Amino acid sequence: MQSICKTESLKTLSRVAVCVLLIFLFACSEEDLPVKEQTVVQISTIDALLTGVYDGETTLSQLAGWGDFGIGTFNALDGEMVLLDGTFYQVKGSGEIIRPVGSTQTPFATVTFFQPESSYRVAELDYAGLKTVIDNHLVSANLFFAIRIEGTFRFMKTRSVPAQEKPYPPLVEVTANQPEFETDSVSGTLSGFYCPPFVTGINVPGYHLHFISDDEAFGGHVLAFEMTEGVLEIDRINNFELILPSDNDFLEADLTGDLTNELEDVEGDR
Repeated sequence: MQSICKTESLKTLSRVAVCVLLIFLFACSEEDLPVKEQTVVQISTIDALLTGVYDGETTLSQLAGWGDFGIGTFNALDGEMVLLDGTFYQVKGSGEIIRPVGSTQTPFATVTFFQPESSYRVAELDYAGLKTVIDNHLVSANLFFAIRIEGTFRFMKTRSVPAQEKPYPPLVEVTANQPEFETDSVSGTLSGFYCPPFVTGINVPGYHLHFISDDEAFGGHVLAFEMTEGVLEIDRINNFELILPSDNDFLEADLTGDLTNELEDVEGDR
């Protein structure tokens, strides 16, 4: 009789343990996972790029050691960079998309290892609407967030920049005649970062997103879109590391001015 009671008690404890485990797993669903220790690693500064510092020392192979997700550009300002799942894509000024070799260098890039804590289904959004949705899910405007949206789009408008020749012109002059691309009914991935307001001069405050289609035939710096539906993933990041170039172009650049207006012109839809 005593043995039977002990057996029943063990069964009860087992049921309780299973219930506690299920409650814990439910609480740690895809929308509420613990924040991991991660770092955003950035090469150079946005103001350096704005002034025409288009050559860097960091290779893509080196950059891959700091992240499998990110955006940026390439030496001589030769197109827009998309880094997804460890693969680099180069959206050329012609609109052509290639996979650059590891020895290719970058003067400006922002990367991290993407490990999102939250995931949400979204639908029928334009760029402004997406920003509002993300704003409502950010725990603080003072942190960094990696943003990824896989979805289908009714309309997508992007831009890239053609390779420049020395002496390099300021970025605002390059983008004044930037190649822009539009497409309808495309599926693909929006990716990039939200950076806090205090990064002015270092990175782009607010949102900076790039796009690449699933067939790798369309992409670039995002200017506008109309999303049909998609999945939004957000990765909260508390650490930031800035790696500055040591070449003469950067060392001699005048970075004392306020380039906020120039950045708005560069980032915006013309």
